[in-house]
Amino acid sequence: MKKRIFYVIVLLILIAGAFVAYKFFGPATTTPSGEFFYIKTGATYADVKNELVEKKYINSTTWFDYAKKILRFNTIKPGRYKITKGMSLFKLVRMLRSGDQSKLNLVITKIRTREDLAKKVGNLFEFDSLQMINLLNNNEKLKEYGLDTNTVMAVVMPYTYSEVWNSKPESIFEQFLTAYKKFWNDERKVKADSLKLTPLEVSTIASIVEEETNKKADKYNVASTYLNRVRIGMKLQADPTVKFAMKNFPLKRVTGVHLKTDSPFNTYMYAGIPPGPICTPSIESIDAVLDAPKTDYLYFVASHKFDGTSIFTSNYNDHLKYARMYQQELTRRMDSTKKAKENQ
Repeated sequence: MKKRIFYVIVLLILIAGAFVAYKFFGPATTTPSGEFFYIKTGATYADVKNELVEKKYINSTTWFDYAKKILRFNTIKPGRYKITKGMSLFKLVRMLRSGDQSKLNLVITKIRTREDLAKKVGNLFEFDSLQMINLLNNNEKLKEYGLDTNTVMAVVMPYTYSEVWNSKPESIFEQFLTAYKKFWNDERKVKADSLKLTPLEVSTIASIVEEETNKKADKYNVASTYLNRVRIGMKLQADPTVKFAMKNFPLKRVTGVHLKTDSPFNTYMYAGIPPGPICTPSIESIDAVLDAPKTDYLYFVASHKFDGTSIFTSNYNDHLKYARMYQQELTRRMDSTKKAKENQ
């Protein structure tokens, strides 16, 4: 009889142990409402566990509380955590306790303004765009890096940057600087020196090249044209700089009225290289400036065939001829589009 009672007690203990082990090590998380769980800076333990239930990551907080005590989950670490379906409470609590969060990828392509960059970054990370723009507009801080509000976008290289969700704007900016310094190796610096340009000036010219054409074959001749103009002291007269000065990027046709925009970025009004880039140029465009061929080109205009290519000339009269052909075709296309809309 005593043996039977003993076995029953042992069995009950084993069942209880198995039950507790299942609760801690068995599947505990349900299908989440989102793939990632975010813990904001300043959140309390109560905030965390209640949100886990509200967003249906776990069904109740009872066993979560037990796991918290056993694993000594005492410090809340803000971040972005990936919770998978069927994750155990032990694994979940251990992940939150250690702060083992999933990083975000910030993908930089072509960005034109500091405001656009701040918005993009602010939408991705915990801090808002205002904090980022305050950094990008802080000339005193930027001076520490040899930058100002006009040149700061030059260091934003078109890469993919990995950072944790609760990073600070300064941490993101440091990544930009690190990538920029790495890009400007000795070989590229020597090429810039041979052109009598600084890396910032190369990036500025490259940004104009970036806005002028998407054709890789044309980038080198566009770069050569602008470098020739810089060399002889001729105004760059680049339409994209006028659009940038006006902050009117969808503008289809730059006319005389637009050319009167008083801005140091307006290269029709002011000679020399603009005070900073008009967008974040691609690596391809930067290297097109550094490796630009030796030509006598001083002019180019988009082809009247509207195939994305440009026609390059060293003679102004030839340039005017091709420019008229382009404008005539542009007018014809715009009129055709207008009539089509009217007939709808």
